[in-house]
Amino acid sequence: MRMSIEVDNYFSSAPNDRKDILLKLHNLIVDMYPDAHVDMSYKMPTYEVKEGWVAIANQKNHVSLYTCGAHHLVEFKEKYPAIKTGKGCINFKNTDTLPILALKKVVKHAIQHPK
Repeated sequence: MRMSIEVDNYFSSAPNDRKDILLKLHNLIVDMYPDAHVDMSYKMPTYEVKEGWVAIANQKNHVSLYTCGAHHLVEFKEKYPAIKTGKGCINFKNTDTLPILALKKVVKHAIQHPK
């Protein structure tokens, strides 16, 4: 998979303390969906497959994984209450460990069941 210049610049300009999380999330998504269309929708790397999508963003104090709805996060919120979530996103602090298997479920659900 080849990234656009804009996506590549987004990752390369991220602070080092969050770049690792961004790249882990990016690799997780493209490993699952190597044919995903990746662009800079909403000013963040967005991964689209048919009608489903997820996006990742470098925020001021965390890295966010966005989905297209809160229903994608129900199981994740129950299993990982210590990791902050929003309506349709998960916010990772630098000290959080990424629960890879649970994140794969979130990504798969968001891509395959966008509504």
